[in-house]
Amino acid sequence: MERFSDRPAASIPKSCNGWGETIATYRFLENEAVEWRDIMAPHWSQTQQRMGEHPVVLCLQDTTELNFNGQQIEGLGPLSYEAQRGMYVHPTYAVTPERLPLGVIDAWMWAREKIDADGVRPGIKESGRWIEGYGRVAEMAAEMPATRLVYVADREADMIELMKYAQDCGTPADWLVRAKTDRALPDGEKLWAHTLDGAPVGEISFTIGARDKQKGRKVRQQLWTKRVELPARHGAKIAATCLIAREIGAPAGVEPIEWRLLTNRSATTSDEVIELIDWYRARWEIEIFFHVLKNACKVEAMQLSHIDNIERALALFMVVAWRIAHLMRLGRICPDLDAGLFFDPDEIRGAYLLTKERRPDRPPTLNEVLRLIARVGGFLGRKGDGDPGVKTIWQGIQEVRVAALTIKALREEAE
Repeated sequence: MERFSDRPAASIPKSCNGWGETIATYRFLENEAVEWRDIMAPHWSQTQQRMGEHPVVLCLQDTTELNFNGQQIEGLGPLSYEAQRGMYVHPTYAVTPERLPLGVIDAWMWAREKIDADGVRPGIKESGRWIEGYGRVAEMAAEMPATRLVYVADREADMIELMKYAQDCGTPADWLVRAKTDRALPDGEKLWAHTLDGAPVGEISFTIGARDKQKGRKVRQQLWTKRVELPARHGAKIAATCLIAREIGAPAGVEPIEWRLLTNRSATTSDEVIELIDWYRARWEIEIFFHVLKNACKVEAMQLSHIDNIERALALFMVVAWRIAHLMRLGRICPDLDAGLFFDPDEIRGAYLLTKERRPDRPPTLNEVLRLIARVGGFLGRKGDGDPGVKTIWQGIQEVRVAALTIKALREEAE
């Protein structure tokens, strides 16, 4: 774990200190007696402890595909395109409403079966992962009565089966999902038209960063809310709240941002709706987690012989990815923490040496050292640049760790 954290983008041989460690790592990843869930169990336990320190925790759930096309790895299956080979990872990622990542609390990993001659894909129905994921969050909610758990997911979780499952369980954990279906209500009216019937309850403004080749910009949305009953099978009804956030004044040529959300929670006031919109916006943290996993840890470049070995490695790298994202977000939320709580003295010294900055007489803060590390990784650090992102931090960490090892080696040689 320490080796992978120090050099997340390096190959396994390059991460390890010598041939002996490299062989030991491969033996561990190939050991059939080791189950990947057992590797993650301590992290799951520690994450639950961290969750218990907060009044509200958002449990973000999503699926990402890992493309190993062209690699000789046994046990893989088709991806979105049938000709591609790889596997799927479906974690539940716990974050605070302030977007501080607390860790991974659950995960599924699998490879799809090929479509048979009848056009049917054998195996477990993948949509069941979302319901199972809520079930795990509900179990944790029963163990953590002082913490409100909120299950947050995108359009794939817009399933009546999930909502009914939660309602039948007594809704031990709240749920908040992005709607993809404009359902017909019991009186025949459509859900979205019904929600928009009337004046908005308020507005929300926020800034989005650059993504999908679009520049960052300020967004202003009007908000609507309606309590509804959604029809389910056998005459059952699901009590839910529909929220619609519709952008106004979008720049010319830019598609306005509109979110349609469903939740079990009641929201009648502007403040209650804004809180739920902010919780949904925090879902972006799991996209950052996937970004770190794929691009910082480079898990799709792993050359292992079997999917079981890949799963064991992913169990380690999911923790590494969380560490990097946690450090980035903590530097923003708690910038004045002592950097010595997170970096050893040689790493701090290396950051100052590589950036040619003069070290202050007082102990440096976490934000100060993170910005130096990010500068080593390519962050310009100009006044209008804001805080560094995960990419420049993980790139800088590798350089700083090498500098720290060099400083240590020179000191030991002098002694």
